[in-house]
Amino acid sequence: MRKSRVAEFIKNPKKALFILAGPLVVGMLVQALYNIVDTAFVGRLGANSIAALTFSFPLFFILMALNSGIATGMGSRISRFLGEKNKSAAENTALHGLIISIIISIIIFILGIVFLRPIFYLFGATNTVLELSITYMKIILFGIFAMFPAFVINGIFSAEGDTRTPMKVMILSLLLNIVLDPIFIFVLKLGVAGAALATVIAFTFSLVLYIYYIKTRSYLRLHPKHFKFNPKITLEIFRIGAPASITMLLMSVGYMFFNRFIASFGTDFVAAYGVVTRLDSMAVMPIIALATAMMTLAGMFYGAKRYDLLKSTTWFTIRVGLWFTSSVALIFILFPSFFMKIFTTEPNLISIGTAFIMVMVFVFPFMVVGMTLTRALQGMGFGLPGLVFSTVRLIIVSVPLAYLLVYVFNFGFLSVPVATIIGAVIGDGIAVVWYQVKLKHLGV
Repeated sequence: MRKSRVAEFIKNPKKALFILAGPLVVGMLVQALYNIVDTAFVGRLGANSIAALTFSFPLFFILMALNSGIATGMGSRISRFLGEKNKSAAENTALHGLIISIIISIIIFILGIVFLRPIFYLFGATNTVLELSITYMKIILFGIFAMFPAFVINGIFSAEGDTRTPMKVMILSLLLNIVLDPIFIFVLKLGVAGAALATVIAFTFSLVLYIYYIKTRSYLRLHPKHFKFNPKITLEIFRIGAPASITMLLMSVGYMFFNRFIASFGTDFVAAYGVVTRLDSMAVMPIIALATAMMTLAGMFYGAKRYDLLKSTTWFTIRVGLWFTSSVALIFILFPSFFMKIFTTEPNLISIGTAFIMVMVFVFPFMVVGMTLTRALQGMGFGLPGLVFSTVRLIIVSVPLAYLLVYVFNFGFLSVPVATIIGAVIGDGIAVVWYQVKLKHLGV
């Protein structure tokens, strides 16, 4: 069994940030590869099968948002309890998170089985694609009984300062998925159902590994005898986790609107925008990892009442993020067409995508500030600020502004990324003020 890492992290918080963030970057890349692997194999089955996965993705994203919310709320409280040197309370919180994940799994499973068909009808799936989508998601729904607890245990390890173990589990489960996909899809001729089955088995495998590692590597010991129902812990998990889940869903809704606005200029513009957003998502993965690592450290430092380290590490994280994103932005600006040619050889798409890149890179620094402060506040136990920042940035500013620029003032397609930059500036302004006020109340 490992020892608490709080003292180690307090001794060298800057080193701790990179220790935590490194494996998180790898883990995020692995998560991204899950969808890529499934799509790559299913793509050989034809357009209907690809469409079935496309229609299923929003539901899968909702599952991920719920998982993220539970893990964020639970992880924040565990980190603060560890900072307070209250191991028993941290263990009880981890057990609360696991039980909540199982209960939500049951609820989602029942609702999914009942409402899958009308939901896919609402999305626009018909005929063969409809049946394939239902088949795929029904199998995935059985997998959530492994998916949800596995995601929560991942959060337990991260909250106690171990991001290497989750990284190993995700890599092994991805490799299993890669091996099983062609066997189930082509050899056993299960098609889309085979892809779903391979994913469910990979989820189950990851849960088995997590259970093994939680017994052998975790600082926290999870045993039923350590569980004592505490409504305050339950409420706090939801108080921090619910805004985190809603924030992810808002981001999805916001980008649905952006896609719709871009679509008014033509299919090539949508395709180019899609390529650039994928480039952006890969570029900001290290920033998400840094911000997530910051949440763990913020919880520990806040619990230990080391508010000085909380403040200095937050701003250090932002400086590192700004340095990184500035470097990436410069590379994108110098060689925009090179990155577009990775995805397409169409001259028109390359031209449009290059224009998108030259504008969208300016949002990178604002993403650093917003993500870092949101995660720091979540680590401190404040879940609402992140939801407020995202609501202002996307729903109140960016989406309405993009609509006005495109449809009322008839500006060009670049008005959409310009609107996202303006929204990010305003959202970050609120975030900085909110964070500074919280620090002032703590006397730093």
